[in-house]
Amino acid sequence: MQGKGLINFLVIVVTIACLYSLSFTFVTRKVERDAAAYAQGDIAKEKAYLDSMAGEVVYNLGVAQYTYREAKGNEIALGLDLKGGMNVTMEVSLQELIRNLANDPKDENFNKALEEATVRSRSSQDSYVSLFVDAYSTLNPSGSLATFFATKDNAAYVKANSTNAQVRTFLESQASSAIDNTFQVLRTRIDKFGVTSPNIQMQQGTNRILIELPGVTDESRVRKLLQGSARLEFWETYDNMEVYSMLDNVNRALAATLKDADATKAVVGSDTTKASSGLLATLGGGADSLNTDSSANALAQQNPLFSLLNPSTAMAPNNQVVLAPGPIVGFSQLRDTAKVNRLLENPVVKQIIPANVQLLWGVKPSPRTPNQLELYAVKPTGLEAGPVLSGNVITDAKDDFDPQSNSPMVTMYMNSEGAREWRRITASASADPNNKRAIAIVLDGVVYSAPTVQGEIPNGVSQITGNFSIEDTKDLANVLKAGRLPTTAKIVEEAIVGPSLGQAAIDAGVNSSIIGLVVVLIFMILYYNRGGWVANIAVLFNVFFIMGVLASLNAVLTLPGIAGIVLTMGTAVDANVLIYERIREELNLGKSVRQAIADGYKHAMSSILDSQITTFLTGLILFFFGSGPILGFATTLMVGIITSLFTSIFITRVIFEWMLAKDWKITVSRPWSEKTLQNANYGFVQNRKKFYLFSALFLVIGIISIFTKGFSLGVDFQGGRTYTVQFEQPVDLEEVRDNLNDIFQMNTEVKTFGSANQVRVTTAYHIEETSDEADLEVLSKLNEGLSKISGNAHEIVSSQKVGPTIANDMKMRAIYAAIASIIVIALYILIRFRKWQFSVAAAITTANDALIILALFSLLDGIVPFSLDIDQHFVAAILTVVGYSINDTVVVFDRLREYLGMPSRKKDHIGDTVNLAINRTLSRTVVTSLTVIFVLAVLFVFGGEVIRGFSFAILVGIIVGTYSSIFLAAPLIVDLQGKTPEGDTAAAKAANETSLKPAKA
Repeated sequence: MQGKGLINFLVIVVTIACLYSLSFTFVTRKVERDAAAYAQGDIAKEKAYLDSMAGEVVYNLGVAQYTYREAKGNEIALGLDLKGGMNVTMEVSLQELIRNLANDPKDENFNKALEEATVRSRSSQDSYVSLFVDAYSTLNPSGSLATFFATKDNAAYVKANSTNAQVRTFLESQASSAIDNTFQVLRTRIDKFGVTSPNIQMQQGTNRILIELPGVTDESRVRKLLQGSARLEFWETYDNMEVYSMLDNVNRALAATLKDADATKAVVGSDTTKASSGLLATLGGGADSLNTDSSANALAQQNPLFSLLNPSTAMAPNNQVVLAPGPIVGFSQLRDTAKVNRLLENPVVKQIIPANVQLLWGVKPSPRTPNQLELYAVKPTGLEAGPVLSGNVITDAKDDFDPQSNSPMVTMYMNSEGAREWRRITASASADPNNKRAIAIVLDGVVYSAPTVQGEIPNGVSQITGNFSIEDTKDLANVLKAGRLPTTAKIVEEAIVGPSLGQAAIDAGVNSSIIGLVVVLIFMILYYNRGGWVANIAVLFNVFFIMGVLASLNAVLTLPGIAGIVLTMGTAVDANVLIYERIREELNLGKSVRQAIADGYKHAMSSILDSQITTFLTGLILFFFGSGPILGFATTLMVGIITSLFTSIFITRVIFEWMLAKDWKITVSRPWSEKTLQNANYGFVQNRKKFYLFSALFLVIGIISIFTKGFSLGVDFQGGRTYTVQFEQPVDLEEVRDNLNDIFQMNTEVKTFGSANQVRVTTAYHIEETSDEADLEVLSKLNEGLSKISGNAHEIVSSQKVGPTIANDMKMRAIYAAIASIIVIALYILIRFRKWQFSVAAAITTANDALIILALFSLLDGIVPFSLDIDQHFVAAILTVVGYSINDTVVVFDRLREYLGMPSRKKDHIGDTVNLAINRTLSRTVVTSLTVIFVLAVLFVFGGEVIRGFSFAILVGIIVGTYSSIFLAAPLIVDLQGKTPEGDTAAAKAANETSLKPAKA
């Protein structure tokens, strides 16, 4: 085996890397177990324990140390469906943006165009701006949009003679900017909220922002935080030297307050004063320069504040440590900022800090203090003792380059009112040439920058320079533009999962994973003997590598993600099955074990790569079109394909080489399985029309059901609100449904969800309303209806809200994803096999598989005792089925291509060759499908109610896909050739046979 040393090296490196990535999860889990043991069930006490550990070093690797907060950021994060928490989708109101940019005109055509754009945006993939401009042009063909948008604030972009196309470009730019600005504001707010492992991402091509907040329980606070208006302000600042004495007094007061009576007597009067007055000399560059634990403890006792907050210092020419000039009054380690805040909230401290001094943190560490936040002192001097100027005077801000130094900078523009005030403010700040003041730029209470004013700025155009990176200037420009954000962002989709439901999902996921793994391991040993043991080692490595890669990518593990891991266990052996079946064929040809293994790997490689690449392509499409938990499934699926290829091809080969070197006996079958389907000779091609008829009949019945009965759409495809409700005792669904129908005055969907005491309620009441008031009203009515079931208390363990616009968008994305997957796979097969017949046959059979699953979901809905909703999970299942169906098909195609390339088979009829290819790969197809079916059956039974419909769809889909791969895909190639196998065979026979017959008279 060539490159064995390199492969061994790669296995060792990947194993170490995965161990390192997973080690953070082990460390944080230990801390959390300690917290649970300490709290004894008291949630508040447990949270306080974890908060206290946030800045403590819990993982020491020698070369690097990690606090609990840092280790938590590197662990495998659990999604909402496993941990509980809140998931929201924010939508930036582009209608409001356009209306405000035009100063809210009363023109009938303008407002009607906005309404039409809003309606059409629910089903169109065009941008809102394009829909608006097109609608206006249709309503008023000779009208000019420039008449609305050529305002003083927009003068730099829109002129009175600008064309509608130019206005469209301007509006697209403003829409993009508004979305970017909103994203910046939301990201900062979430970072301040203190959620562990939050996830915020823009949904590309839309005006939506997805936010996941695991572990959050205060939903009302989250809604208020996310939907509040951005508050940009400009504050005058104090100089460090003006504030230090105040902080010194705070430090002394805390020392006196926090010590016990005896310690206070020992320190106050001489020691505390001495420590405080000599603090700068002691600190040098800050508290981190202390190099002994005893010195640190002494400093912490005598200086409670300054042990956590390093005063801002500089080195004087005489090498003396002095206070640094400027608005920064101190630096604190990231892990210590919460402790500093608690000290500053002390009632004694509040009496010392005057009302005209406010202390604000910087937004992030600066390059010169990479692990520390800066603390600024600002001066309330404006109206109502607030900022000196509000951000609504900003008209624009651009990230630019300083022409003199060619370094990044920001150019800021103000309206006429702001320019007048700004001239006065900057003149005052720069009046003393020896003590020029800084102006702090503050967004939502956080300082983004505090540039020193170099001189009076008369025209409202300012340049902000400093030690900026390009990313810094982009962020600062976005922050400045957020001050005049002419739109709002509202929650249009929301999901809340309670921790109890999350724990149940974890239990179900872990149980199904373990059982699925055991089933795969046992089957491989029973069927492939010692080869099965080798494959099982590869499977175990595969699961380990998947978890390690997910941890290194900071991927979020969701319940569908666990399903993906379980599914990967079943398909991880696919490559080994292909190899083993090929080895058996080589052994049957009389080759030695060593040669059979070498040739088995060689000849199976093409099928392995083709089958896995097609599945990977469906995962890639799912990744781009999916969101939330579906992204977790797609990520796990793609990672699993890559790791399973690595383990199945390389690790098993290394083990076999080792066994050969040890002269161990290698077997890839048992006596009872050795000849299973080896010499199969079924007439798949000859009987293909019967299979066509059977499939067509089932499809007709299914299509009739689809058009008459329809589907049960999930809330993410129809909009509305859905709640999972848990009762103390089993309930009568009809009673629940009748009560809720009376309350909501409309039909309410009520289904059993798992056990008999748990139901899922979906209502379209107030479907168009996404406000907090509407949420409260729906929840109130729901509780009112449920409370009528006397003697049976209930608890709402999860909820989800989806607006009609986003529901339509999800449906369209799902349709595009399904179509795209079929097209991409057909193109790949066309490129790989270079025959259009292969590509068309694959496209027809994958479409057939998807339609059959849709038909089954329509036919069985309401009959089977579990939910068969058509939702995002279902789409993920469909695409997965498409991938695995084509996986089987490609293996047959690959063998067919091999046979067609043999000179000895050139004269054989295509029908005979196709039939032979199907029969020779039948063993592999059946074994792989059985393995996956076993695992999916485990997932269906033990995976939990949340993904039961999802696992059912894949389970049925694998069965259907296996059927279509054997009975439809390859036989279709015969018909697509345009000749029947019977006719061709007869012609060939006539051409080659000799005959003896009487001569004509």
